[in-house]
Amino acid sequence: MKKVSEHPFKKNRMSSHTALMTVTALFVTLYLVSNIMAVKVISIFGLFYFDAGTITFPFAYMLGDVLTELWGFKTARKVIWMTFFCNILMVICTQVGVWLPSPDYLAETEAAYNHLFSYVPRIVIGSLVGFLLGELSNAWLMEKIKIKTKGKHLWVRTIGSSAVAYLFDSLPFVLIAFLGIVSTHDLLLMIAFQYGVKLLIESVFGTPMAYAVIHALRRYVLKLE
Repeated sequence: MKKVSEHPFKKNRMSSHTALMTVTALFVTLYLVSNIMAVKVISIFGLFYFDAGTITFPFAYMLGDVLTELWGFKTARKVIWMTFFCNILMVICTQVGVWLPSPDYLAETEAAYNHLFSYVPRIVIGSLVGFLLGELSNAWLMEKIKIKTKGKHLWVRTIGSSAVAYLFDSLPFVLIAFLGIVSTHDLLLMIAFQYGVKLLIESVFGTPMAYAVIHALRRYVLKLE
């Protein structure tokens, strides 16, 4: 009887390593970008409010799904913690930029920079809390659902885990980032709409992309098919 390797990625260590590095880099980048974009609040017809980072955030979740699906929860958890510390490093570095002096003829540029990055730390703190609660629960639930479904129906675990994880992410993020800045009415709309938009993007765009990325990595990079 042919013996099956416990970890099939060992067949192609270099390809697996390269793929993991690429997915990790994109994962970290999307979270950093989402935190900066979150400074801008978007209004749809004056009825729905959400931060601009909501647009890119679900794609980071999609990559989190890819990490968990291909490399498992333990590896995904390491990447999540690494991303956590990268966010902290971003806050420290941008804050140092705020403190450093600028020449008089660049006063407008300095004011714009200071205005943006004096605000980012609060956004990032809210994002970090939501990120850890949401992303860790997403990865954990995805692996548990995978066991229950015996590896079938990827869409069930990508959407199912995200539906729960987005609750753990959106609620603390909006409260920490925008409480006292926007009205209570707008705050509630932001929580509801942000959750809905993230889940919609995950379902319509994120899950099909997860299927495509996982299939491509398995077939052409990791050579599992």
